[in-house]
Amino acid sequence: MSLEEERLTEDPDLGAENAAENAKKARWYAVQVASGCEKRVKTNLEQRIHTLDVADRILQVQIPQSATVKVRKDGSRQHGEEKVFPGYVLIRMIMDDDAWQVVKNTPHVINFVGAEQKRHYGRGRGHVKPLPLSPSEVERIFKQAQIQEPVVKIDMEVGDRVLVLSGPFKDFEGDVIEVSPERGKLKALLSIFGRDTPVELEFNQVEKQS
Repeated sequence: MSLEEERLTEDPDLGAENAAENAKKARWYAVQVASGCEKRVKTNLEQRIHTLDVADRILQVQIPQSATVKVRKDGSRQHGEEKVFPGYVLIRMIMDDDAWQVVKNTPHVINFVGAEQKRHYGRGRGHVKPLPLSPSEVERIFKQAQIQEPVVKIDMEVGDRVLVLSGPFKDFEGDVIEVSPERGKLKALLSIFGRDTPVELEFNQVEKQS
């Protein structure tokens, strides 16, 4: 046990005071990671934080996510979560050499988001100086992740060609001109009696044509 750890063990109030002080100093940083590896990086980094004894400097690892509802072709809804910023993990930390090394050397971490500094010698792109996110950026990111109303998504968009599967316009084809995910409906331009006519249809009434 180090002298510092002994002091904190003998005086728990001092430990709490130091933790509160660190929480004030900590800033949020964005870290770019390999595509699809966000959760793996979070798990690995949280293990490394404790193994390498930097929990007093790396305080939080977050993957901001927002609720989504995906409407399938049959009209059923699948609830899930979607990453607000795919390919990035947010870390609340006090930046120093040790903490930087722990994050940077975590498998699948590409680099901190920051300002690129040119090399003064040789070739290469130099290195990136991590820049903390501003308080307004942090607030916006987490506010977006905490939106109560889930985002409704479907695999159709304006301009798609669709075939009507049921109803009075069965077997008609047309182009989507409006999508209303919250209502579970879309409008398609169908050729009726030689005229392009906008018709409102349920998602489960149509099928996207390739």
